[in-house]
Amino acid sequence: MKLWQKHTTKTSALVEAFTTGRDREMDLYLAPYDVLGSLAHVKMLTSIQLLTAEEGDMLTKELRRIYQQILNEGIELPAEVEDIHSYMELLLTQLLGDTGKKIHAARSRNDQVLVDIRLFLRQEVEEIVQATASLFELLQRQSEQFKHHLMPGYTHLQLAMPSSFGLWFGAYAESLVDDMVALQAAYQVINKNPLGSAAGYGSSFPVNRTLTTALLGFDTLNYNVVYAQMSRGKSERITAAAIASLADTLARISMDACLFLNQEFNFISFPAELTTGSSIMPHKKNPDVLELIRAHCNRLKALPNELALISTNLPAGYHRDWQLMKEHLFPAFQNLKDCLQMLERMLAQVTIRENILEEEKYKYLFSVEEVNRLVQQGIPFREAYRQVGDSIERGEFAPATAIHHTHEGSIGNLCNDQIREEMHRVVAGFPFERVNSALKSLLAG
Repeated sequence: MKLWQKHTTKTSALVEAFTTGRDREMDLYLAPYDVLGSLAHVKMLTSIQLLTAEEGDMLTKELRRIYQQILNEGIELPAEVEDIHSYMELLLTQLLGDTGKKIHAARSRNDQVLVDIRLFLRQEVEEIVQATASLFELLQRQSEQFKHHLMPGYTHLQLAMPSSFGLWFGAYAESLVDDMVALQAAYQVINKNPLGSAAGYGSSFPVNRTLTTALLGFDTLNYNVVYAQMSRGKSERITAAAIASLADTLARISMDACLFLNQEFNFISFPAELTTGSSIMPHKKNPDVLELIRAHCNRLKALPNELALISTNLPAGYHRDWQLMKEHLFPAFQNLKDCLQMLERMLAQVTIRENILEEEKYKYLFSVEEVNRLVQQGIPFREAYRQVGDSIERGEFAPATAIHHTHEGSIGNLCNDQIREEMHRVVAGFPFERVNSALKSLLAG
């Protein structure tokens, strides 16, 4: 029997299958977080004497045991169980009898799933931050190592001006800083406690929401109980937008690397074990890993729109529509972490070809350098531009190829130290240590 089912009601199998969908599968993502939320709820119920101290201790002991079992062995939902929330209550009831039935007092599955999702998103964002910080450090090391390796810069995919691999790696490192800022903004939204909002209209029980906020390591709580329910979907969309921003960076650098590996460019190469071959062309070394990162990340970029369309025009209050968001959002985190890991592995083993710009076809990259040289001699810019343009049209352009860029962020002054300081400042702004300390205390007693 379902938690909500009465003795006189019976749902058809067809309706049950349609309304359940993949929810049981998605609930497995939430299993450990449902236990954490319940641990905090039990402590709160005990503090307001809806549970006796003995009941609270029994429930806490069993919840901690279930938590470790989930971490060590995983969990499966029996066919007759509706969701992870009812399964936790069923387990506790089987173990503790009527005491297990008391755990749902002063909460609804609405605020229960809300807090589970917040805890899940918070943990996933932390793991994404760690993986992104690792990729950032690699990009910075590569930027320093190859800062003197010049390469063509392009606009409109046409030769433009000299660049360097130091600039290229460093550009994507700095892009990750802004992606991290977006993740931090999402974290600030999700790190608020919705527990205690019940079905979205509060409770006549004197629940202590400040207590559960502290126990679960949240920065603060969603104060208004109606808004706590309205935030369902919004927090997911904001998190998805941060994921999409990071995915865009990964897709773009992967696309660059695919071009640079192409024989017409021939700027970089990878060990054979990181590429794939052709069934009929023995010379092929295909960048399948980079292409799949590009494809996966382009798909992740659609995630905010998918979630926005699911929640379009929904009024205040709970709606079953939210259920479908899980199917899009939950697997996205592992997908993104896999892309981060594989891209870091690829870029750690890239080989950069030297002396690229010595080839004749790249001489026009230095046209702006020549214009600037004439300007430094006192010739007005527009006149210098005309002189260099005329020499190119006559086929007489023979530029000097020395590069003297010294301003902030240029070839000769990458500012990697300043960019690293920015990244470290953003990462330090996440309260991971405090959050994890709170959860450790909750699990330890």
